[in-house]
Amino acid sequence: MKLDLERSLASMREQLASYCEKKKIEDAIVVGIHTGGVWVAEHLMSAVPTNEPLATLDITFYRDDFTKAGLNPKVNQTLLPAIEDRHVILVDDVLMSGRTIRAAMNEIFDFGRPASITLAILYDLGQHELPIAADIVGERLTLNPDQRVKLTGPQPLGFSVINTD
Repeated sequence: MKLDLERSLASMREQLASYCEKKKIEDAIVVGIHTGGVWVAEHLMSAVPTNEPLATLDITFYRDDFTKAGLNPKVNQTLLPAIEDRHVILVDDVLMSGRTIRAAMNEIFDFGRPASITLAILYDLGQHELPIAADIVGERLTLNPDQRVKLTGPQPLGFSVINTD
């Protein structure tokens, strides 16, 4: 599979700048989901009209599989400014089932009610289990059922397609 990470990120920046202009979004809050989403969001900040630093979200305790999986999680810090009536641009590396995004939105709403949430995803795998779709997509991928995308980083940012079997 031949993917061009830089081309995907450039496409996302272009889409995001155009989206914000079209929707008249100013001073948005860019929120990266730990960890891959934070790394991708760092590459998108220049395209977003904002004075806010990058915000981060750790959804570990909001996941619907947290208790089932018997996870021993590495918990990162959630850092969000006041979001009430603000435009939030939520960024993650991969959209697969939609469950991570659902958990992220649940956590965001625990902090307040944003004016809107725009979803920006580097790779959409099209295997959605929930009715969640990204507004900004770097690239849509079709993988075999036993394949996943693994982002590495933060410097340099890279990725690989791995087999789970």
